[in-house]
Amino acid sequence: MNFADLPLPPPLLAALDARGYDTPTGVQAAVLDARCAGRDLLVSSQTGSGKTIAFGAALAGSLLEGAAPGAKVPHSSTPLALVIVPTRELAVQVREELHWLLHGTGLRLASFTGGTPVGGDLKVLARGVELVIGTPGRLVDLLRRERLALSGLRVVVLDEADEMLDLGFREDLETLLQAAPTERRTLLLSATLPPDIRALARRYQRDALPIDPRKLGGDERGPRGGAHDDITHRAHLIAPGDRTAAVVNVLRAGAGDRAIVFCTTREGVAAMHIELVKRGFAATAISGDRAQAERDRALEQLRRGDAQVLVATNVAARGLHLPDVDLIVHADLPLNADSLIHRSGRTGRAGRKGTAVVLATLAERRKAERLLAAAHVTATWTPAPSAAAIATAARERLADEILAGEPGRADDELQARLLARLGAPEIISRLLARELLRLPAGEPLRAVEVPREPAERHPGPRPPRARGDFNRGAVTFRVNLGGKDNADPRWLLPLICRRGGITRREVGAIRIGPQETQFEIAGEAARDFELAARERDPRALHVTIQRADAAHAPAPAPAPREHKPKRPGPVAGGGWGRYQGKRKPGKGR
Repeated sequence: MNFADLPLPPPLLAALDARGYDTPTGVQAAVLDARCAGRDLLVSSQTGSGKTIAFGAALAGSLLEGAAPGAKVPHSSTPLALVIVPTRELAVQVREELHWLLHGTGLRLASFTGGTPVGGDLKVLARGVELVIGTPGRLVDLLRRERLALSGLRVVVLDEADEMLDLGFREDLETLLQAAPTERRTLLLSATLPPDIRALARRYQRDALPIDPRKLGGDERGPRGGAHDDITHRAHLIAPGDRTAAVVNVLRAGAGDRAIVFCTTREGVAAMHIELVKRGFAATAISGDRAQAERDRALEQLRRGDAQVLVATNVAARGLHLPDVDLIVHADLPLNADSLIHRSGRTGRAGRKGTAVVLATLAERRKAERLLAAAHVTATWTPAPSAAAIATAARERLADEILAGEPGRADDELQARLLARLGAPEIISRLLARELLRLPAGEPLRAVEVPREPAERHPGPRPPRARGDFNRGAVTFRVNLGGKDNADPRWLLPLICRRGGITRREVGAIRIGPQETQFEIAGEAARDFELAARERDPRALHVTIQRADAAHAPAPAPAPREHKPKRPGPVAGGGWGRYQGKRKPGKGR
C-alpha cells in the first residue's frame, strides 16, 4: 500500500511525496483508512511509530471535509484543532513535523508550552491560529486567562496520553476536554491502554473506534527496524549544566571519529554548533529552518572530511546517507524509542562498527532507561569521560604514533646544532612538551553519583499499589511552596514528577501548609528522587526540594509581590491526590 491509495487531501500527498514518503507505517495506514474518516479513535501504538503524520493527516482531513480539491482551510478567529502533548520537547517536534505536512492546507499553527514567557503566546493567539499544539499546564493557563478559546474546536488530539497521566496532568486534560465542544472529533493516542486511559476514553470520546496496528497484522514501525548488533550503546549520567562539556568530552574521547550530535530543537542545534566551533572542532550543522542548499553543503563537508562533527535535529537528519559515521551522541534525550533507534542507526552501517552515547541528568535517568528498554538496548550507566582520562588517552595515542611512525630523514645540520647546545634528552623533552600542548583538552565535569541499581527495570505500566504497601518505606520530602504561593496539587504533582524524574505512581500524599508542602515518595524511588531533586531547575531557581527531616535550606529571595496566606488543606494520597477545598488557579507550569 502507498499513501496515494489512502483518502488524503492533495496538499498532504504533495508534502509526503516531496519528503520521500511513499509507504505508510501500520498506524498510518490504519488511522487513515476510509472506515476511520470522521470517527473518534482510540489508538494503541508505540511511540515513534509515525503517529504524528497519522493524526496530522487525520485532523487535516476533518478540517478539509467537503472542500473542493486544492482548497485551503479558511482562517478562523478561534482555533479549529488542538493537539495536547506531555512535554515541551514533544511539542516542538510535533510542530516541526506538522509544519511541513500541513503547509499546503493554509493552517496557521503554533505551540504553547511552559517554561517560556506567556506574553509571546498571547501575541500569537491575538494574530490568529487554527491549529494549537501545547502542554496541558500552559494550555489551561491560557484558557483561564480567557485568551485561548476552545468553543470552535472541531478536532482534539491527545498524544502520548499515558505519559500525560503518569506526569499527573489528569485534571488539566479534563479541564481542556470539558471546555471543548461535545460534537468535536477526538483522537486519543497512547503507547499503552491501562484502565485510567480507557476510562478517559469512555468519558470524553463518542463511540471511539479502537485501533491497534499489531492486531491488524501490520508492522506499526513500517520499514524501520530495531537496534542492531553493530552499534555499541553507552549511557552517561551528567550534572545539570554540564551537557555541552559532556558532549565535548565524548567527542574528545572518540578522537578521529566522524560524529553526529543530536539535539531536540533548532535553537539547541545552533547553540551546540557555536560551542563546538569555539572549542576547535570542525563542526557543521543542519536543522529544519535551514535552506536545502545549506543542508546539502553541510553534508558534503562531512562526506569530504572538511567537517568532523555534524550537529542536527531529528527531522533534519531523517534519511541521511552517511556511511562513515563512527559516533552518535544523543546530546538531548530522544523523545521516544523509535527516535533513539533512528538516531543511533546513522552509525554501524555498511558493515562498520559504531557507538551511540546517551547523555542524561539524574532527573532524566528514568525516562532514558524506559527509552533504552523500549528500544531493546542494553547500556551500562557510567560518568562521562573526565578531562584527566582524555588527557591520558591523548598521551597514549601520541606515544603510539611516535613509536609506530616511519623513520624520518633528519636535517643533519639542524640536528647537529641542537645536539651541540642541548643534548638529546633535553631536545626530546622540549619537543614532547610542545606536542602535548597541541593535544585536545577535555572539559571539567562535576561529579555525579551513579546509582548501583537500575532506576526502572520494566518500561511498561506498573500494577496498582495498595495504600498500605505504599506507606511501607515511603519517604517524606518538602518543597518550599505552600499556601502563600497558592500551591495546588494540580500543578505541584507535575513539578514533583519532572524535578525528580519519576511518575505519579511514586508520589503519595501531598499536604499543603502555609509556607511549604510535604509529600511522600515511594521507598524504592526515594534515593534516586533525592539525588535528582537536589539539583536546581534553571527555570525555577527559587524552588528547593529536600527530605523533610533535613535541615532547612536558606530562604530563597522574596517574591516580587505578596501573596495572601491560604489555609492549609490536606490531600488524599496514593498516586496523585486531589486538593480538598477551593481550587486555586494554576501557575501555567
